[in-house]
Amino acid sequence: MQDKNLFEYAVIRFLPRVEREEFMNIGIILYCPAQKFLHAAFEINEQRLLAFCRDFTVTDLQEHLSAFEQICAGGKEAGPIGQLSIGERFRWLTAPRSTIVQISPTHSGLCADPKTMLEHLIETLVRYDINL
Repeated sequence: MQDKNLFEYAVIRFLPRVEREEFMNIGIILYCPAQKFLHAAFEINEQRLLAFCRDFTVTDLQEHLSAFEQICAGGKEAGPIGQLSIGERFRWLTAPRSTIVQISPTHSGLCADPKTMLEHLIETLVRYDINL
């Protein structure tokens, strides 16, 4: 059996009108220090987004989310934040914000494969069948 490592994650939320505090889960950011893993995954159902808020398109939202992916990857392309350590980047990405893209409180757990766990979290916390 593979050893399990500590991981932390947060749900990435879309709030079209911040003052109303209504949100839609659109992604997960997961950090596993032992495996030097920091990734964000997104899934935006266009039909659900339009039912939730007609003022934004998937393309609009993806523009806001591209910075998350760049900062997770690190490097010069991600600007000064991309130069921080992997743990510091996770903390920066999960810091509270008052924008249309916000982050839940962080949660922790144990996993053997952070990539598989990221997909599991997307499936259970983000993916939504609008036809239910």
